[in-house]
Amino acid sequence: EALIQVVLDFSGRDYLGYGLEIPTERVGKYDTQLVREFYAAVASNAHMTLHIRQLDGINSHHIIEASFKAWARAMRMATEYDERRRGSIPSSKGALTDETALTV
Repeated sequence: EALIQVVLDFSGRDYLGYGLEIPTERVGKYDTQLVREFYAAVASNAHMTLHIRQLDGINSHHIIEASFKAWARAMRMATEYDERRRGSIPSSKGALTDETALTV
């Protein structure tokens, strides 16, 4: 159906690498250009680096659905506590473990 890869980092630098090729302009009444706009707004407002790559798929509905599922799983992995890391959130800079950074 569709294979989408999403990699993200709450780096403080907003960037969107968007590699979806949605073949139709609409899915039902939904304008498929809004998918990119959504991800661009999320990356900008969350100050995250976000890469979305389409590895396979030709059906617009399945590509969009798979992208949101992959994004949700990547968000969960990026923000959940890992007891192996002494309860800290994974971060290359450690900024997300700082209480002041979490309240900004």
